[in-house]
Amino acid sequence: MTIPPIQWFPGHMAAAMRDLARRLESVDVVVEIRDARLPLTSANPALAQLVGRRAHLLVLAKEDLADSGQTARWVAYFERAGLRALAVRGKEQRSVQRLLRLVVAAAAGRPSARAMVVGIPNVGKSSVINGLLRRAAAKTESRPGVTRDLRWFRLSPGLELMDTPGVLLPKIETAEAQWRLALCGAVPADRFDPEPVIAAFGAWLAGRGAADVPADLAGFAIARGCVGRGGEPDLQRAAQMYLRDFNHGKLGRFTLDEAS
Repeated sequence: MTIPPIQWFPGHMAAAMRDLARRLESVDVVVEIRDARLPLTSANPALAQLVGRRAHLLVLAKEDLADSGQTARWVAYFERAGLRALAVRGKEQRSVQRLLRLVVAAAAGRPSARAMVVGIPNVGKSSVINGLLRRAAAKTESRPGVTRDLRWFRLSPGLELMDTPGVLLPKIETAEAQWRLALCGAVPADRFDPEPVIAAFGAWLAGRGAADVPADLAGFAIARGCVGRGGEPDLQRAAQMYLRDFNHGKLGRFTLDEAS
C-alpha cells in the first residue's frame, strides 16, 4: 500500500525555531529528548545545529515502550559518538533523577546555570520536566503540539530549566520516516490516514516474523468489536484504537530504528 505524504510544520514551529536560536545565547546545557522507539528518526538536525559547543545531553524517553535490548545498544552507539546519553521513563522518579544528576554535572562550575529541553513533538519532554520538578508543572497530553510557549522552571537555587515547543523538520524526507513518526504520535492524528500507516507497520512486523502482534487491521477491528452494519469491520475506528494501543504499549515494546 502506498502511503500518502505526511507532513506537518505549522507556523508556530517556525516561530519556535527562531525563538530557540535567540534564547540559546543564555543557555549552558541542552537536553535533547528523543523517542526511544525512534532514536534516529525522532532527531531534528536543525536543533542539533543550534547546540554548538554547549553541553549536550541526549535522552531517549518513553523507554518503557521500546525494546530494552535495542535501547541499550543505541545508548552505547551514541556514547561511542561522543554524546552523553541515557534512557528514561518520564513518569518514573528514579529514572528521571539519573538525568538530573547529569544536568547538574554538565553545569558544574557555574554558580547559576540554565538548561533547555528540546525535541520534536510528543517525545515526552513535558513528562521528563515534570519528573525533574517532582510536580505537574508542564502540560502533558498524548497528542503533539500541546506546548506552544517557552517556559522557565527553577530546579534548584542555581539551576533553571526551560520547556520548549516540539519542532519537526519543515519536510519529513522519506516515506519510512513519515509513517514511523505518525505511528509514534509525533504528527496529529487528523494530519494522516492511519490505515496505510498501520499497514506499513504490519509489513515491518512481517519482515521480522512478529506473528504474535496484530498486523491485520480488519482482524483487529473484528477482535475489538469495531464493526458496522452487516458485520463489516469499521477500519477507521479500529485504526484509532490501534494507534492508541500501540502508544500505550498494549501491543508490545518496539524500536523501529534498529541499532546494528
